Amino acid sequence: MEFRVEGISMQTLLVEMDEAEAMFTERGGMAWLSNVDMDTSAKGGLMKGLGRMVSGESLFMTTYTAKRGGGKIAFTPEAPGTVLAMPLEAGQALLCQRDAFMCAEDSVDLSMHFHKRLGAGLFGGEGFFLQKVEGPGHVFFEIAGEAYETSLASGEVLSVDPGHIALFEPTVDFSITRVKGVRNMILGGEGLFLAKVTGPGKVWLQSLPLPNLAAKLNRYVAKS
Repeated sequence: MEFRVEGISMQTLLVEMDEAEAMFTERGGMAWLSNVDMDTSAKGGLMKGLGRMVSGESLFMTTYTAKRGGGKIAFTPEAPGTVLAMPLEAGQALLCQRDAFMCAEDSVDLSMHFHKRLGAGLFGGEGFFLQKVEGPGHVFFEIAGEAYETSLASGEVLSVDPGHIALFEPTVDFSITRVKGVRNMILGGEGLFLAKVTGPGKVWLQSLPLPNLAAKLNRYVAKS
């Protein structure tokens, strides 16, 4: 499999697959294809499909398999942003927010991850459920806005507006803290809670959380 990402603010992932190579995505994630078979199913079984649905993904996934001679396929994100390609080794995993998963090689496993901490589930911006992807294989994420990668040393802490967290390694501890100071909470404009991510591990941040974009655009939508 070979791939390239083209574009700036509305990127497109272009993939060339050898014969019998396959990729999967949620329903409606494909933009165009050539010489590729398509099969939609509850990938991994009904229970696994229900788990994906709870975590924000669709119940059914579509698998695209290259025909004789190889095929081509393109995927596009749902909103302006960055397509992030991540090669995963066997057993290597990443946790991501809802809707961050774009597509992956057929060898990759996509499942639900449950927040163990009540605060993170209630105020973390993504509810109690995240998505977990595990290799081997390439995974592609759609990041809202620009993507920023940061590596945290053991015990190093980064405080983040929850909506800006796109994905992180399982070694990173994710919790929620309250903003200190009444004036900060009321007048600071950052809400009552911040996410606290603690190393060791890598975290990928996004510059434009979709709820922020939707709230901004809503000001210009005519009210009936």
